[in-house]
Order: sequence, then structure tokens, then C-alpha cells
Amino acid sequence: MGERIGQIPDPEGTKPWENSTYYWCWKNNIPVFCPAFTDGALGDVLYFYTYNNPGFIVDLVQDIKRINDIAVHAKKSGMLILGGGVIKHHICNANLMRNGADYSVFMNTATEVDGSDAGARPDEAKSWGKIKMEADPVKVYAENTLVFPILVAETFARNFELAKRV
Repeated sequence: MGERIGQIPDPEGTKPWENSTYYWCWKNNIPVFCPAFTDGALGDVLYFYTYNNPGFIVDLVQDIKRINDIAVHAKKSGMLILGGGVIKHHICNANLMRNGADYSVFMNTATEVDGSDAGARPDEAKSWGKIKMEADPVKVYAENTLVFPILVAETFARNFELAKRV
């Protein structure tokens, strides 16, 4: 998808694809997974598309195999999970296949009292083997779109100019 976005005609020279996460993931060979791919409007579009293209298949099994294989073969594994639900579940399960992630940060506003996957704390993931017992995971109770950019800025952007000089 990122490769195709980069092929969009651009007569004005504005390079609109440079604002696309998928484009930069393709450009840097970073896999993108969407385990809830068929949920919502995109699933509806795929459903209607199959009427004119009866052989069209979306292979979700290859997606789960690939994300699990990446985790299993990783020397070290870390999870930075913003939000919860299906995505959190798939990432944690992939790390279960390798006997747990070495590092883990969960960030969302959910608490454990609602019984949701998003609200589950890291110690629950440890009990399942999704995070290694010796790991020191963190749960940040915060709204992602507000707090995550601040964390990134303080972690990476703050020393950006310094890093260019080295």
C-alpha cells in the first residue's frame, strides 16, 4: 500500500505521500499488521469488491504467521502498545510464542475494573507469559494522542540536533 501511495501522480510537486505512515513503512521496510482488517467500512468494501472479483482473497493467516515469526525469531522483543483491543491482543500473543517480551509499555485510558483487554495491566500479561517474568513493564494511564507525542519529543527530538553533530 505504501509503495502504491508513493506512485500517486503529483503534478504540483507537493509529495502528499510524505505524510503517509504506510509510505514511510514501505520505504524503510517496516511491516504493518492490521489484525482487524475486515472490521468496519474496509470489510464492507472488501465484501462488495468480491462480487466483481470472485477470486479475491485476503489471507489473514499469513499476517498472523508473519507477526508471530518476527516475535519468535527476535533476539529481544519490546511492545509499545497505544490503546488496546485486537491490536494489543495480537502483539501480546505474538510475544507469548517466544516466552514473553523483554520490554513492554502499555498506554491507554482503560482501567482493569472494566474487564477489557485494554484495561489489563502488565502483570496480567506476565501471568500468561506474554511478558517475561524478569521484565519491568510499564502501564501509562493517559490519552495517547496527547501524551505519546510529548514522550517521543522528550526521548528523541530533544537531542536531534546533538545527534546530527556526532
